[in-house]
Amino acid sequence: MRTECDTAQAAEAALVADVEAAEARRIAADAAHDSLVASRQETAEEASRWKARAEALNQALEGARARAGAEHLAGVDGVLGTLLDLIEIDEGWESAVEAALGEALQAVVVASPDTGRRALQSLQASNVHGAVLALGSRAGLTNNAPSGGEAVRPHVRSRHDGVPALLDAVLGSAVRVAGWEAALDVALANPAAVVVTSDGGRFGPSGWRIGAIGGGATAAALEEAQERSAAAAAELAQRDTALAGAKAELQAARQHENELTRKLDAHDAGFTANSEALARSQSERRDAQAETETLERGLGDAEERTERERTRITELESLVPALEADEAAEAEAAKARGEARARLDAQAAILNGRRKDLEVRNAGLHERQAFLERRLVETERRLEADTAARAEAAQRREAVERSLQAVERLAALVDLHRHSVEVRHNELLEIRRRQSDEVRAVAQRLEGLRRRRAAAEKELDENRERSRRVEIDEAEVRMRLEGAVEALRRDHDLEPEYAEQAQQPEVPEGTNPAARVRDLERELRLMGAINPLALEEFNELQARHKFLEEQLEDVRNTRRDLMRVIKAVDLEIQTVFSSAFADVSTHFTSLFATLFPGGVGRLVLTNPDDLLNTGIEVEAKPSGKNVKKLSLLSGGERSLTALAFLFAVFRSRPSPFYVMDEVEAALDDVNLHRFLGLIHEFRLEAQLLIVSHQKRTMEAGDSLLGVTMQPGGSSKVVVERVSSSA
Repeated sequence: MRTECDTAQAAEAALVADVEAAEARRIAADAAHDSLVASRQETAEEASRWKARAEALNQALEGARARAGAEHLAGVDGVLGTLLDLIEIDEGWESAVEAALGEALQAVVVASPDTGRRALQSLQASNVHGAVLALGSRAGLTNNAPSGGEAVRPHVRSRHDGVPALLDAVLGSAVRVAGWEAALDVALANPAAVVVTSDGGRFGPSGWRIGAIGGGATAAALEEAQERSAAAAAELAQRDTALAGAKAELQAARQHENELTRKLDAHDAGFTANSEALARSQSERRDAQAETETLERGLGDAEERTERERTRITELESLVPALEADEAAEAEAAKARGEARARLDAQAAILNGRRKDLEVRNAGLHERQAFLERRLVETERRLEADTAARAEAAQRREAVERSLQAVERLAALVDLHRHSVEVRHNELLEIRRRQSDEVRAVAQRLEGLRRRRAAAEKELDENRERSRRVEIDEAEVRMRLEGAVEALRRDHDLEPEYAEQAQQPEVPEGTNPAARVRDLERELRLMGAINPLALEEFNELQARHKFLEEQLEDVRNTRRDLMRVIKAVDLEIQTVFSSAFADVSTHFTSLFATLFPGGVGRLVLTNPDDLLNTGIEVEAKPSGKNVKKLSLLSGGERSLTALAFLFAVFRSRPSPFYVMDEVEAALDDVNLHRFLGLIHEFRLEAQLLIVSHQKRTMEAGDSLLGVTMQPGGSSKVVVERVSSSA
C-alpha cells in the first residue's frame, strides 16, 4: 500500500504540471478572446460611423440635387451634374470651400451658355426651382486672392474639362484665415474679396456670416465614405472569423482544463483514500501490539495471584487434619473447636468462591489471549501481503528494465535500417512531386474550363434576363396601351384612331412629350384627389377667417386703448414722482443741514432722462469729512442720514401721525439732542408714536405707555402722562 501511495504521488506531479499548462493555455485563450472582442467592438463602431457618414452624405447630395433641379434637368443634353458631384476637396478644407462657394455649391453645371439657357427654360416651364453654372460663361474673368490669408482655389480639384476654369472664376478671390476677427479685418481691407474661416464663416460683398451651413457633402467625400465603410465591413468580417476561432480555442482550453482538473481530483481522492487506509492499518497494528502487551502483563499477574491462592489453600488443607486430631484430645474445647471449624468452613467456602472467580477470570483471560493471538496472526498476514506486494513490484521493475534493454536493442536495429528508409522516402517524395505537378497542371486546365463554362453560363443568364426584361417591357407596354385606350374611351369618349389624327399639344422648348407627361402627372399627384366638399369647406373657412379678422381687430383696438391708458398712467407717475422728488430733495437738504450743522446732503437721480426706471442715490457729506457714500459713514451718521430722509418724506407728504421703532438706538448724546429737536418741531403738526429705550426720548414725550408682566402671567399696560404728573 505504501508503494501504491508513492506511485500515486509521482503521477500527481505530472497531473499538476498538465493542469498548470492547461490553465496557462486557458488564460492565454481568454486574453486573446478579450482582445479580439475589444478590437471587434472598435471595428464595428468604425464601420457604423463610416456607414452613417455615407448615408448622411448621400442624403445631403440627394437634397442638394433636388434643390438644384438636377433630377429635372437629367434628360437635358449638356448637363454635367451638380458642382458637388464634380469637385474634390482636400481634407480639412470642406467647411472653408463650402463657405467660399456659397450658393454655387448646389448649382447644376452645364457644358455651355446655350445649354444653360435651355436648362433655365426647362426649369421655368416646369415651375421648378434650380440654379445653373455654365462652363465658358466667365472666360477671361480673373480674380486675384488678397493677401492676409491662404488661397482656397489650390485645395479644390476637378477631373472634368472646363470645371477648373469655372473654379478659378468662382474661388479666385477667396482666402482662408484663422479666426473671424482676422477674417473681418481682411474683408474690410478688400471689399471685393471673399474671406472664409476654418469653421465655415464667410465674409464677402454679400454679407458676413459666422458658422457653417453645409456638411462637407461631395461626391468624392461620399465615395471615400463608402470605400471606408466597405473596408470597415470587410475588417469586421475578419474580426468575426478570428473571434469565432478564439471562442472555439477558449472553449477547447476550458474543456481540457476541466478534464485535467477532474482527473487530478479523482487522483487526489484515490491517493487520499490509500493514505487514509495505510494510516488506519498502521494505527490498528500499533493498537494490537499495545493491547497484546497489556494482556500478556495482565495474564502474568493473574497467574501469579492464582499461584499464591493455591499455596494458601494447600496450607489450609494441611492444617485441617491437625485440627481434627486435636479435637479428640481436646474434648473440653469442642465447642471452641466447633466454632473454629465453622469459621474455617466459612473461610473455606469464601476461598472456594474466590477460586471459582479466579478460574472464571482465568478462562476470560485465555479467551482474550486467543483473540489477541488471532489479531496478531491477521496483522502478520497483512504484513506478509505488503511484503508480497513489494516483491511483486520488484519483479515488475526487473521486467521494465528488461523491456528497456530490449527497446535499446530495437533502437539500434532501427538506426541500422533508417538510412535505407530515408533513401526510399526521398525517391517516393520525388515521385510524389512529379505526380503533384501533373495534378496541378490538370487542375489548372480544369479551372480554365470551369471559368469558361461559368462565363458562358453567366452570358446565357444575362441573355435570358434580357429576354425576360424585354418580355416584361412588352407586356407592360401592352398593358399601358390598353389602359390608355380604355382611359381615352372613358374620359374623352374618343376612339384611338381619332385620337391619333388629333393635333398634338404644344410642348415647351427644352423638353419632350414624355417629360411633359411626367411633369403633368406629378402636378396632378401634388394637387391630390378631387374634393367634392371643397366649396363647403371654403365657405366655412371664409366665415372662420372673417370671425378671426373681427376678433383680431377687436384685440388691436383693445391694445391701442391699453397703450393709451399705460401712457397716461406713465405720464401721471412721472409727474407725481418728479414733484415728490423735488419736494423730498429740498426738505432732505434742509433737514440734513439741521442734523449735521455745516454738512451738505442731497438726493440725485441715477437716470434723470428715464423717470420710470431711475434710481435715487443719497449723497451725505458731514462737516469735516470729504466723503459722500453712506458706506463710509459711521453707524450713528448713517442712522441720522436715514432719519433726515424719513422726515423729508414726512414733510413732503404730511400724515396725521407717525410710528417709529427705536430709530435713535445708534445715536450718541449730541445726535440724540438734534433728533429730539426735530421731534419737537414735528410734534406741533402731527402725533408721533415712538418705541424707545432712551431716557431722554421718554422725557420728551407727553405720555408714556409701558407693558409689564403681572405675577399671574398676564401682561398689563401702564399709562403715565408726563404733563399730569408734572
